Amino acid sequence: MGIFDKLRNEFIDIIEWTDPSADTIVWKFPRYQNEIKMNAKLTVRESQVAVFMNEGKIADVFQPGMYTLTTQNMPILTTLQGWKYGFNSPFKADVFFISMRQFTNQKWGTKNPVMLRDAEFGPLRLRAFGSYAFRVKDAAQFLKEIAATNPEYTVDGINEQLRNLAVSRGMDAIAEAKIPVLDLAAKYDEVSQLITDKIRPEFNELGLELTKFLIENISLPPEVEEALDKRSSMGIVGNLGAYAQFQAANAMEKAAENPSGGGLAAAGLGAGMGAAMMGQVGNVFQNNQVNQQPAAGGPGVPPPLPGTEPFFVAVDGKQAGPYNMDQLRQLAASGGLQHQTLVWKTGMAAWAAASAVPELAPVLATIPPPLP
Repeated sequence: MGIFDKLRNEFIDIIEWTDPSADTIVWKFPRYQNEIKMNAKLTVRESQVAVFMNEGKIADVFQPGMYTLTTQNMPILTTLQGWKYGFNSPFKADVFFISMRQFTNQKWGTKNPVMLRDAEFGPLRLRAFGSYAFRVKDAAQFLKEIAATNPEYTVDGINEQLRNLAVSRGMDAIAEAKIPVLDLAAKYDEVSQLITDKIRPEFNELGLELTKFLIENISLPPEVEEALDKRSSMGIVGNLGAYAQFQAANAMEKAAENPSGGGLAAAGLGAGMGAAMMGQVGNVFQNNQVNQQPAAGGPGVPPPLPGTEPFFVAVDGKQAGPYNMDQLRQLAASGGLQHQTLVWKTGMAAWAAASAVPELAPVLATIPPPLP
């Protein structure tokens, strides 16, 4: 260092900070040998505070304004008296500027899915991500706890720790809230507030304030989302009995459009298989059919014509139907209706074999005899 540079350092200091960056939290005034001179002028702008350290201790925290600093360092005289220290003053003073503005759009997210227990679906793995904003609340505490004597401290120096706090405490808050998974998307604001209340005290311990915490998305694993989509599709379909009959009718219509005999045979086979499936489903189809039948003898409703009353059929020990005559012929063609099959309709005292019901004689006549 030249003699003129040394003499230049003896002038009264003008201490200020104009921050050109967007992520600097702490900046130390770069005074040579940390020897801030007596009556130095300190200018603190809005959104800043200045922490004055004199002889190794925090002496004061200055809010926005202009100040005059008093230290043990006197220009020229201090330098001459410091000859035994190599012309370096033993009286050290530091000024740290702390940005008090908000640092926004800080990202957080789960690196791996987090296991939670849902009341409806049981154990589930969730992913979540979002953003948060913070600022320095207590400049002296932040300087002592985090920044220490670093001449420059940025958001990157603490962001990882804050993200870990957000994820760890945030997922705890979601688990403790016991909000159903299907309701989380409608309650992002409530969940965000729960997480904010959970992690704010830990930010305060570092001299920071959590000003905003937002959840952008909470998602399930792809295979779980696919299962939920199928469940939603079933809900949209509604009555499964009516839907199955609609599908069977479409299949028969397409088969009938085929002029070859194979198409008609396939239609008969498909109808028979559909009838057997309806027997397995049981009451789902039965209730759907019964609900569509008008009450016999009800007000303004005539009784059904003779021979049109539908029959119920016992298939594998279970009640199936009701079937009209055309459906019974299809069922007989597929082997689902035999002479000994039990049947019943309104007006019969009890279940009886199909061969004992005269109305079913034309239907049973279509059943081919046993192979020789």
